[in-house]
Amino acid sequence: MNVDYYTDKPFEIYLYSKYFRYMELLRATQIIGAYINGEMVGVLLADMEGEKKAYSSVTSKIFIKTAELLMGIIFKGGANVYEETNTQMLRKFREKHSPDGEMNFLAVDPKLNGKGIGTILLNEFEKREKGKLIYLFTDSGCTYQFYDKRNFDRNFERDIVLNLHDKNIPLKCFLYSKIL
Repeated sequence: MNVDYYTDKPFEIYLYSKYFRYMELLRATQIIGAYINGEMVGVLLADMEGEKKAYSSVTSKIFIKTAELLMGIIFKGGANVYEETNTQMLRKFREKHSPDGEMNFLAVDPKLNGKGIGTILLNEFEKREKGKLIYLFTDSGCTYQFYDKRNFDRNFERDIVLNLHDKNIPLKCFLYSKIL
């Protein structure tokens, strides 16, 4: 996720990055990390049906609520169109599919893009959840081509415009799926 695609304000980048990290960690039932010389260089988070949450923290939950309040003031609902679009795509997807879970987040240290770390994380996830149908949301501000190259189905795509700080940011939202 390239938060700086949406804002160049350091406090907003910090706030949203930390909010997103805690929000996705709290949702995750699978947390898979990749390390080189003891340093984390990539992570995959997924929320699989019927599996126990991998992380819980009251402090993180409080931070999320506080951040949502602040972001509501800072962004004045500008990002709502993104969430609404994802909700609509998922609703349409569920009309014909019964997914077993969502891959919430996949990130690799940008200095190591193209080194196979994302593929290693995805392969480990596929081993753990073999035969299950998963979906994920991504957008044109991310490296969505990664999923095209790994035989994910691009089920839906929608063009949206985010209005943040009186700046229009065009974006294409995607819902991908795959049987692992």
